[in-house]
Amino acid sequence: MSPTTNKETTLTSQETTVTTIIPERLAQLETIRLDEGSHEDFAEGHCAMEVVSWLAGLGFTDAPECSSRVLRSYTISLNDTWNDADRQRLVPFLPRMVGTAGDGQDEARSYMALDWLIRTYTPAFLDLANLSAEAQALRDLRRIVDMASAEAAGPVVRVGRDKATAAGAAAWDAAGAAAWAAAGAAAWDAARAAAWDAAWDAARAALAPTVETLKTSALELLDRMIDPAANEAAQ
Repeated sequence: MSPTTNKETTLTSQETTVTTIIPERLAQLETIRLDEGSHEDFAEGHCAMEVVSWLAGLGFTDAPECSSRVLRSYTISLNDTWNDADRQRLVPFLPRMVGTAGDGQDEARSYMALDWLIRTYTPAFLDLANLSAEAQALRDLRRIVDMASAEAAGPVVRVGRDKATAAGAAAWDAAGAAAWAAAGAAAWDAARAAAWDAAWDAARAALAPTVETLKTSALELLDRMIDPAANEAAQ
């Protein structure tokens, strides 16, 4: 994960530009704190991709021309979804994104992200819903590397989605029917409000280990997506 200071990136088949990270800015990277969203200028705040642009001296934008569009989209999603402490975990990856534009690896990056979503992210939440068989069916899919493998995963994904939807609806309906029979409409409204607060606290506690595991996994995915060819060669 060590930063690289010089990169050459092909922007189009006809145009090549040399993008050099400004050494003085790279030296300041450890002091940088990332902020949510986009900003007017560096002093107002800076998200992950605005820092990539700043490092390369390409003006102030969250769409730096030196970076892969797939990496840009994925990194912005993490930057804006995570809390302030977790967002800082993106910082060490940012110099490595300079020079990834037009490197011919965006298709591979897209399939890597889709594979992670289907075979890692979704099964983690199916397990929480006690749908372990459906979760394992997704994990057992062959790695998604092209359109054929993506299409083959479709029926298995839909089964998991439908089971999860049905399980959630059935549980809520059963709880509502029992409360209504026991206490009537007014009591149900009061009980629901109290139960919602308690359930939300319990749900957050139950979700926390899974969420933390997925955050770590998401960073590992980002590491691999920066240079899919090198990652494939290392395996």
